[in-house]
Amino acid sequence: MRFEVPQFIEIEDKIFGPLTWRQFLYLGGGVGMGAVLFFTTPFIIFLIFGLPLALLAGALAFYPVNNRPFSFFLEAIIGYLKGNKLYLWKRKTQAIHKYQFTPSQIPSEPLPNISRTNNQQNITSLARRLELEALQKKE
Repeated sequence: MRFEVPQFIEIEDKIFGPLTWRQFLYLGGGVGMGAVLFFTTPFIIFLIFGLPLALLAGALAFYPVNNRPFSFFLEAIIGYLKGNKLYLWKRKTQAIHKYQFTPSQIPSEPLPNISRTNNQQNITSLARRLELEALQKKE
């Protein structure tokens, strides 16, 4: 017994002429709200609010963004604007790297003495030097 596998399941059916159900609802809602604005408000108010409303209805009905409906794009924009935007970075460990020395890799020259006068500067330069040596030996 053979069964036919449906093809093109992501394509919406055309219900009202060349329009899908979703396109028809977006355009019908935009035209309906535009008509209410036209008959209840002065013409300048209709232009100020009606043109963006018409552009939004047209974009929702016909304009795909990355082959997805504009409504998904609009939902992502609203979710981003409403969401938190504070990103914190927390260091997981205190160690910069973990490296095991074998006896043959231990440096032969002693580390320089640290004087008490420029203690902070010497510690930072010593730390940089040790990190560079460890990175070079790693390769």
